[in-house]
Amino acid sequence: MGFYDEVYKFCRQIPEGKVSTYKELANAMNTKAYRAVGRALRNNPDPVKTPCYKIVRNNGEIGGYSGSNPKNIKKKIEKLKNDGIEVKNNKIINLKEKLYRF
Repeated sequence: MGFYDEVYKFCRQIPEGKVSTYKELANAMNTKAYRAVGRALRNNPDPVKTPCYKIVRNNGEIGGYSGSNPKNIKKKIEKLKNDGIEVKNNKIINLKEKLYRF
């Protein structure tokens, strides 16, 4: 299994109503390649099967989604809200409560 495939495998484990971070995902893979995790998610070939919108920055900020287009960030926030995640000022409210640890 390649690095990207492993990132997608872990991402698919995050339950509804939870988010995780690039760092948590990388730690689960026993790597410190946080940026590489971000690259893998940016290149996600199947966002329906692999819900990469559930990965946020370590401080709760939304981060990117399908590149850096601001319209995509709005889509990510909408998806998070549909999943029961409260977002305010591009940041997850109650990250500690909503954080999924692998």
